[in-house]
Amino acid sequence: MLFSSMSFIFLFLPVVCLFCFVSKKEWHNFILLAASILFYAWGEARYLFVMLMIIFINYFGALFIEKYPKFKKITLVVSAVANLSFLFYFKYFNFVLDNLNNLLSFDIKFIEVIMPIGISFYTFQAMSYLIDVYRGECRAQKNLYKLALFICLFPQLVAGPIIKYHDVAEQIDSREVNFDKVQYGVKRFIIGLSKKMLIANTLGAIADKIFSQPADTFSPAIAWLGAFAYTFQLYFDFSGYSDMAIGLGFIFGFKFMENFNYPYISKSITEFWRRWHISLSTWFKQYLYIPLGGNRISPRRTYVNLFVVFLLTGLWHGASWSFVVWGLWNGVFIIFEKMSGWSRDTENIFVGVIKHIYTIFVFVLGWVIFRSDDLSYAVVYIKNMFCLERIHDISYALPYYIDRFEIIIFAAALICSIPVFRGILEVKNKFLRCFVNLWLIVLFILSAASVASSTYNPFIYFRF
Repeated sequence: MLFSSMSFIFLFLPVVCLFCFVSKKEWHNFILLAASILFYAWGEARYLFVMLMIIFINYFGALFIEKYPKFKKITLVVSAVANLSFLFYFKYFNFVLDNLNNLLSFDIKFIEVIMPIGISFYTFQAMSYLIDVYRGECRAQKNLYKLALFICLFPQLVAGPIIKYHDVAEQIDSREVNFDKVQYGVKRFIIGLSKKMLIANTLGAIADKIFSQPADTFSPAIAWLGAFAYTFQLYFDFSGYSDMAIGLGFIFGFKFMENFNYPYISKSITEFWRRWHISLSTWFKQYLYIPLGGNRISPRRTYVNLFVVFLLTGLWHGASWSFVVWGLWNGVFIIFEKMSGWSRDTENIFVGVIKHIYTIFVFVLGWVIFRSDDLSYAVVYIKNMFCLERIHDISYALPYYIDRFEIIIFAAALICSIPVFRGILEVKNKFLRCFVNLWLIVLFILSAASVASSTYNPFIYFRF
């Protein structure tokens, strides 16, 4: 089920809210768990067993770790392997098979494997619980339904943010739902829905038209247009989902971590990854980078650790060499910044502008790699952007790809990607608050109209 669907906005969500608001507090977790299972089964019923198996593996694994501490290391390893085996089979099996066929001239037949939506998110979330128990940062959850709620809570089930157990353990046991939280959650949900329907989908249509054509059949100007259209589409699509998830969390009394903090204003790739997909980057930092030694060891080992982390970050996003290279692309620049001191703050405005321009170039080119179906397409596309590719048979001129309305949306995307409206939902002035509320009503009406008139519009990160 999509957050940006009529069935969710006008049926599923109101019914779940009604049940929660009229029932006793002690029933809220059961209602949310039942709603979460229904939410996932709505479109992924045949893979519900995968999520249930992940729940059982981590539930019993954590109990065993706590009861038999002498065997906690082997229990952690066995449980982690069991978790990752599901992820490997559904996400990477065909990728490995394809590369073995190409590398060793095998002719192994493919098995049709369809990846369950959100498996990367809820697997990492479940593993964070297991590792927290292993480290002694939290007690094993004795109630199966409470652990199940943590892993499959529908607001963040299929596309994050990746919630760590120690951050929400107390909220699962006891949380407060009040008018202020509900109204903030509704407003945050509307902002996320608007990002998705009004900005991401509009600019995504431009990116899709360009990236669907051979990379040497349009001008460099069109290549740059496609790159920037996808850059904004990805940000507003994913941050829009995160806003909706965080808003839904507030409605039901949960406070989830922020997942984006205006990443496109960064002055280094290091800063970019502190602001982009924060829940994933902190997961890798806490559960991989620091255990590997982090930056407490020799510089050479630190660079190796960063290389490993970003290699796995690329692989986490998908079973494709494009994702692997994209991950390494980011890792190489972060290593360069650590070696050169580039990521240090500066008070010199001119230097700051240069750093910002450099960062824009790096992440925009990185998104081209990320968006491309294969590496050869990405290479030709980037060469085209810099007038290094011979162009063949240009089919359409620039006006075919973008009209006046889409130019306005581009401008809106640019403005909304910088912290001009930061804190707009917390304004105290009554006049400004009234204006913001009226504007949110307008945004909701426009977004709902877009939902009603559009066909299937999945969030980009459903792929991962």
